Amino acid sequence: MINKKLLKFVPESHRYIQKNVVYQWLGMLCNVVITAAILLFIRNLNYMYLGLVFVLMILRFMVNRQATMNSHQASKIVKKTIREKLYTQLSKIGPRYKETWSTAEIVQLTGEGIEQLESYFGSYIPQFFYALLAPVTLFIIVVFINRPAAFALLICVPLIPVSIVCVQKFAKRLLNKYWSQYTYMGDHFLENIQGLTTLKIYQADSKKHEEMNEEAEKFRKITMRVLTMQLNSITVMDIIAYGGSAVGILFSFIALKQGSISIYQGLFITLISSEFFIPMRMLGSYFHIAMNGMAAADKMFKILEYPIEENKEDLEANSVVLDVSHLSFGYEEELVLKDISLNAHQGFIGIVGESGSGKSTLAHLLTGKLGHYLGSIKLNNKELDTLSFASLQRLMTTVSFDSYLFSGTLKENLLMGDPHASDQEMWDVLEKTGIASFFKEEGLDTVLNEQGNNLSRGQKQRVALARALLKDA
Repeated sequence: MINKKLLKFVPESHRYIQKNVVYQWLGMLCNVVITAAILLFIRNLNYMYLGLVFVLMILRFMVNRQATMNSHQASKIVKKTIREKLYTQLSKIGPRYKETWSTAEIVQLTGEGIEQLESYFGSYIPQFFYALLAPVTLFIIVVFINRPAAFALLICVPLIPVSIVCVQKFAKRLLNKYWSQYTYMGDHFLENIQGLTTLKIYQADSKKHEEMNEEAEKFRKITMRVLTMQLNSITVMDIIAYGGSAVGILFSFIALKQGSISIYQGLFITLISSEFFIPMRMLGSYFHIAMNGMAAADKMFKILEYPIEENKEDLEANSVVLDVSHLSFGYEEELVLKDISLNAHQGFIGIVGESGSGKSTLAHLLTGKLGHYLGSIKLNNKELDTLSFASLQRLMTTVSFDSYLFSGTLKENLLMGDPHASDQEMWDVLEKTGIASFFKEEGLDTVLNEQGNNLSRGQKQRVALARALLKDA
């Protein structure tokens, strides 16, 4: 019922969880004393008890508010910590993450997946410990009034977690399927949005629309299965909670009939019998949200535990010699590159060849975006796999045919290559790439639309090349 691995992963949240449990427990004690004070007022008509009720209601409001604040604080720390660790890990993995996970899956896990963990740490974990503490506290109180009723109430309480355990294995499998379908549909949706222009050109959007409808229907069905499972388990927990309260009340009535307790003691047991089951009942409600979070966490841990070779060398160099020897690489079983060897020095490198001959693949291998190759790639006699990804990013730059230009000015886009570049240096690289004349009228303050959509494909490539020249890789 508790993912210890996940709980240990964010130790900074533990003190807020502990405070949350303590404040909830104090709130329950306030409820118990309020109930007792109201009964004492009815019996003695002493207005001092009403004053006590008023004071305790204010105190209960304050402790409940503190419990909520600590819940929020715990969930905030968890979201911040896990997002930072995920992003740090992804930056260490680099572009190679695409070999294992899709971009849409990463976005969904770092967004919706982490939001699910907010409920796990902010609500479920504190409620778990409070649900263990509350019935024991109430048992100690009631046992001094009537032992049979106290034991009857305490014995019925564990039936709720037993019902939770019974559905846990089934729920975990179902929620794993739910997340798989959720990310799968997200992948296709993102792909279709990105390729919408192409789909329109080839009039294939209606077919993709039908495919998305089918995926959405599958997701709807598995969502309904999750909801059905949740509602059925909640119904079972309600039956146990109400049934357990009824058993405790029945024992108190029997004791009242036998004369072993007063009518006010019997009313006290009747009124607080529900307090035995409310914490466990709330735990059951949070359980399904928590299971969703744990299913997402399992996928997050696959990213966080992805093997990364530590202690990679950080290569500092003013000039670079590239040596490639007997390099081979293939997607799945088919080799794209076979026994490639080359030697190159700092400067421009042009690689030409037929479409599909492996030019882009070679560029990705040389810049560390692809791994698992055969042969050797060395920079200054250092094997590529022994160098940090930060070094490769600093020493080499690839300008692809679809380089991204951001919405903003031409100057803002060029400064990404070198934040300290002067206006003259920017004009120099624009001249070298043959695009300077196009921007003479508005200059470096020319506004570029998102993805450079107000430029032609060739102009976008020239701006991207100018930006790369400023980086001086």
